[in-house]
Amino acid sequence: MNIANNTVVAFFYELRDGGGQLLEGNIGETPTLYLHGANNIIPGLEEAMAGRQAGDSFEVTLPPEQAYGLVQENQQQRIPAKYLKHEGKLSPGKIVRFNTDQGPRTATVVKVGKFSVDIDTNHPLAGKTLTFSITIDSVREATDEERQHGHAHGVGGHQH
Repeated sequence: MNIANNTVVAFFYELRDGGGQLLEGNIGETPTLYLHGANNIIPGLEEAMAGRQAGDSFEVTLPPEQAYGLVQENQQQRIPAKYLKHEGKLSPGKIVRFNTDQGPRTATVVKVGKFSVDIDTNHPLAGKTLTFSITIDSVREATDEERQHGHAHGVGGHQH
């Protein structure tokens, strides 16, 4: 079965920056699941997946515009530290998560104050050219529930 809209894709990946440094991956772990055509993954990667099938391995290098976007100016804001989800001590450069009206967001700590933190809300990978090494594990038709919810369910996908 080829990857097309309304298929659920399970894949393994390694993500490297422009210098070849490994940023993250899931090789040897649980594959990542996504619902193709539902904008669940970055645009350039979803486009590169289209038409492929289980067993395919490939590499794709994406410019920022097809990945996490360009760095936007004026994306810094000050928020109370209690709203940030993190482990350990807050320090400049640390990646944190916080909830917004549009759902969870990721940000980078710029400056830490006594009660508040200055954060940069650009995605931590914004402005970077990224290379994905992908191995497609499986492709299946999405269930009616997955299509209605707009995402894949199960291990490696969204759990309810």
